[in-house]
Amino acid sequence: MSKLFQARFATTVNDTHCLPATPLREVAFAGRSNAGKSSAINVLCNQKRLAFSSKTPGRTQHINYFGIFAKDDLLAYLVDLPGYGYAAVNRETKYHWNDLLSDYLQEREQLVGMVLIVDSRRGITDLDEQMIKWFVPTGKPIHILLSKCDKLNKSECKHSLDAVRKQLQQYDPVLPGGTGDSKKLTAQLFSSTKRIGLEEANNIVIKWLFEAKAPEDEITS
Repeated sequence: MSKLFQARFATTVNDTHCLPATPLREVAFAGRSNAGKSSAINVLCNQKRLAFSSKTPGRTQHINYFGIFAKDDLLAYLVDLPGYGYAAVNRETKYHWNDLLSDYLQEREQLVGMVLIVDSRRGITDLDEQMIKWFVPTGKPIHILLSKCDKLNKSECKHSLDAVRKQLQQYDPVLPGGTGDSKKLTAQLFSSTKRIGLEEANNIVIKWLFEAKAPEDEITS
C-alpha cells in the first residue's frame, strides 16, 4: 500500500506568511483549471474527495495542505496549489494567485519537487511554461503528468509525450549545475479515470518525499 493512501487534510492558507512552520518535505501539485489536478491527487491517494474538484474552475483560491501520516505521526505534505488560467477570475484574484504561486515556488525551502498536470490534448501552454520558468531556477525537479491521455489514441499519446519532452530540453542550460540534467525535468502519460501511469507517478512522489536527498541536504553534505 502506498504511503500516499494515508493522506488527509491538514490546513489551507491564502498567504505565504501562514505556511506551516515545519521542516517536513513538501511536493506541490500545480496545473491549469480543468487539467485534472484534483483528480490526480485523489487517485494517487486512493481517495475520492481529498482534493476538492469544483464544478466552477478557478474557485479554489488557496494553498491546501494534505498531511502524509503513519498512524498519528505526520511525515510529509502534499500541497495543492490554486488552479490557474480560468478566464472568469477577476484581475485582482489573478494578481494574487501569481504572487502567491511565484513566492511559494521560488522561496519555499521545504518544497522538494513540483508535479505539473498538463492536459495531454493541449500540451504545455503559456501559463504552464510560466510555472516551469518560476521553478527551474531552484534546481528542484519537475515531473509533468500528461493527463486525460485516455482521450487520445496510441499515436496521439506518443506525439504528445515526445513534444513535451522536446520542449523541456530548452530548460536544461538554465538548471543549476550545468546542462543535460534530464532527471530534473521529466514527463509521463497519465489518466485518473483509467489509472494509467499511476505507479510511475506514485513512485516519483514517494522518492521525492522519503528517499531522495532534499536540496539543503545536498548543500551541506
